[in-house]
Amino acid sequence: MTDQPAQTDVPPVTGHACIQSYLKTLDGSPGVYRMLDAQARVLYVGKARNLRARVSSYARPAGHSPRIARMIAATASMMFLTTRTETEALLLEQNLIKQLKPKYNVLLRDDKSFPNILVARDHPFPQIRKHRGARKEKGTYFGPFASAGAVNRTLNQLQKAFLLRNCTDSVFEGRTRPCLLYQIKRCSAPCVGLISEADYEASVRDAERFLSGRSTSVQEELAAQMQIASDAMEFERAAALRDRIRALTQVQGTQGINPRGVAEADVIALHMEGGQACVQVFFIRSGQNWGNRDFYPRISDDMAPAEVMEAFLGQFYDNKEPPRQVILSDAIENADLMTEALSGKAGRKVALVVPRRGEKAELVSGALRNARESLARRMAESATQARLLEGLAEAFGLESPPRRIEVYDNSHIQGSHAVGAMIVAGPEGFAKNSYRKFNIRGDDLTPGDDFGMMKEVLNRRFSRLLKEDPDRDRGLWPDLLL
Repeated sequence: MTDQPAQTDVPPVTGHACIQSYLKTLDGSPGVYRMLDAQARVLYVGKARNLRARVSSYARPAGHSPRIARMIAATASMMFLTTRTETEALLLEQNLIKQLKPKYNVLLRDDKSFPNILVARDHPFPQIRKHRGARKEKGTYFGPFASAGAVNRTLNQLQKAFLLRNCTDSVFEGRTRPCLLYQIKRCSAPCVGLISEADYEASVRDAERFLSGRSTSVQEELAAQMQIASDAMEFERAAALRDRIRALTQVQGTQGINPRGVAEADVIALHMEGGQACVQVFFIRSGQNWGNRDFYPRISDDMAPAEVMEAFLGQFYDNKEPPRQVILSDAIENADLMTEALSGKAGRKVALVVPRRGEKAELVSGALRNARESLARRMAESATQARLLEGLAEAFGLESPPRRIEVYDNSHIQGSHAVGAMIVAGPEGFAKNSYRKFNIRGDDLTPGDDFGMMKEVLNRRFSRLLKEDPDRDRGLWPDLLL
């Protein structure tokens, strides 16, 4: 991979003429290009199988959509990065989009990792717990789940069904008597020897079988054990087994749809309306639906569904391992390239599927219905939010509704451990990705001096803003500060 920076002898012009001036130095290599405005801010990041051919398409004076025409008109310079393959260019493009957040690219706003369930195998009595991040710990992973809430609900029922510990190893080693979870029948108390290692391992294997999709066989075995206990008049044991079966049934009841014939896949559906988009992702693992999540990527009015879907896939799987199948509502232009990139990331074959009939098509239809309804709710909420912002503008005498509101507060414990906090809100509600915490550093502050702490927080916040956005045109400055 080689980096080719913008030429220094490019004339100070913008638009088609600026782009045309780069063609004489470009060859047909694959790579990534960046289009920058007069302030050197990145407008757009794109990939190309042939950089010269791709850039020459922007040099044409006509035939562009309104969005592309505006982007070309604002382009004052370009930068290029050549790569060995087009697949490498695709991966680099998505990394740069996430890093630079260009104005004219599709941008996935919410991109945090998804939680999993981990059966940790680094202890004679394995712990079952929620895990987020890279799968580096020794053990068996199940997921991803759509939310932490879905994981917590599943773990809660699994504890009822299999009585597995969730305490840390240090707490486990320090116990001398059973904890409260044993008293409420959520743990078998291996910490104090109330269950043998072999019996505990059998429970762990049952839990893993259930999470692996073999739930029916696990429940049938528990039902058989319950019948044997009942016949032997061991009614307390029979009741405990009955409660375990109920807990597993409740886990299945929260899964909504349980797909037939689909063992491992993400079902991804896109709905676009009114210049906005919603992408619904359903996570299917081990033949079970582990929940769904909606995303609202930033788009422009003239973007096609194929363009939005392809950009979403590249950014969504940038830091996630793709499943064996990705079932889509819309075909993408570079399907072979995306398949190669995802397969390389997973270390195995990944298939992109756009079904038209059958069970998979029904899954897409359900995801699409969720996307449509979610976007309708979001648009209705946006309208309500707009009315609230108009009311704020009137109350504070602002010329227009605020696009960015920053709210600050301080906290301390009797003068020590002082911190400041900033939350941000705007037309789309609370922007949690923009929240900030400030550890108060002032050694000369009197303990409990709220005014002094607020002064330090605001000085640090706006000193940084002056460096990051001196022209105040990137939307980072607040219209209202509370």
